[in-house]
Amino acid sequence: MATSNPNLDKSPSALLRNNVRQLKEKTEKLKTDAKEAVRRMPIVLTEQQLKRLKEHKYASEGITLFDPFMQEFWKWLVEFCPLWAAPNLITIVGLALNIGTSVLLMIETNGAKEQCSRWIYFLTALGLFLYQSLDAIDGKQARRTNSQSPLGELFDHGCDSVSAVFVTIACCCACQLGVYPWLMFLACMCSFFAFYAAHWQTYVSGKLKFGKLDCTEAQFSFIGIYMISTVSAAFWSKSIPYLQIEFRILVALLMIGSTAWSSFNNLRLVSQGGCGRNFSSVAGTSIIFPAWPIGILCFLATVASNYSTSHVLEEHTSLHLLCYGLVFSKITNRLIVAHMSRSPLNAWDSSYVGPLAVCINQYFNLLISEHVFLWFFLLYSLYDLLRYNIKVCQELCDFLDIHCFRIKPPTTPTTDQHH
Repeated sequence: MATSNPNLDKSPSALLRNNVRQLKEKTEKLKTDAKEAVRRMPIVLTEQQLKRLKEHKYASEGITLFDPFMQEFWKWLVEFCPLWAAPNLITIVGLALNIGTSVLLMIETNGAKEQCSRWIYFLTALGLFLYQSLDAIDGKQARRTNSQSPLGELFDHGCDSVSAVFVTIACCCACQLGVYPWLMFLACMCSFFAFYAAHWQTYVSGKLKFGKLDCTEAQFSFIGIYMISTVSAAFWSKSIPYLQIEFRILVALLMIGSTAWSSFNNLRLVSQGGCGRNFSSVAGTSIIFPAWPIGILCFLATVASNYSTSHVLEEHTSLHLLCYGLVFSKITNRLIVAHMSRSPLNAWDSSYVGPLAVCINQYFNLLISEHVFLWFFLLYSLYDLLRYNIKVCQELCDFLDIHCFRIKPPTTPTTDQHH
């Protein structure tokens, strides 16, 4: 007697359920394998650093000009977030939107030298606004769901360091500043340094201090630039009456001036001494040492840009600056971890490999085409940044017994809306 094939006896709905079940099993296996692969990576944080990260308490001082007005909007917006949404999940969604729209603008403007479609400028403005809003409500969502942890602050500042790179370059692309590559180089490097200096001051004083014009105001300025480009991208090439300088040069000068002023204020606070013993940093180390990572990065970036025989800064402006921007993000994240864990900074970091390799390649008369080398530099810096950030999050999650993108226990809303 012939036996029937069980697969033929199943209804379409049963087959669908079976396929969904198999897909879930494969997804869970993939997640488990990925977690194990991350755990097998070299350890980044010591036991002492993990303990100090657990003990860390957020401390800030100062209110920016727009914050009192935006707080009402952010309090209203957070009420629309479902209680199952983890604060870090909200932040990473906003960052993904911000990076995606910024990269699209970089590609379409051909190294910040050309105009592109109006809708791309508008999408970039929307991406930045969404990131700003989601980034502002993640702390409120954490208190609302009783899921506060040191990981939240670390994750938030880490995402900000990445966003600062893409937003700065995208802003230059929006006003076609790439036609003046060295001016764009200076504007971007000053912006990177200002962000680093703010966390350098925090590492020294133990408290993040905001000025009247700070991140929120800078982000709205960038959104304004994107919206002007949406209306008329050709506006930036026009000259200011009587002054006879282009509007895009004015934008660059304002970026350089504002970031230089911010850096000056933070360095002035650093020079007053730290909160540690004998006016040292929070880790009891020299308040001057954090100048080493950012100093070596600026030096190597300037050397590589100036001595390039193929004029890589002029030809591939956005790509060139993005490579060094990812290195900036890595060293800034190391500084943030050092502050929160009250630990000293290491003199060497794997992120220096890319900038050093570029200079060595130039010294030996371009063994590899500089344009090709830039792509290797970009991929390596991206890998190095992701490896460090993911490993830090995994180690801290395991130590605190929490999930990065999921709220572990059931949550109930609270009424605490403290900023």
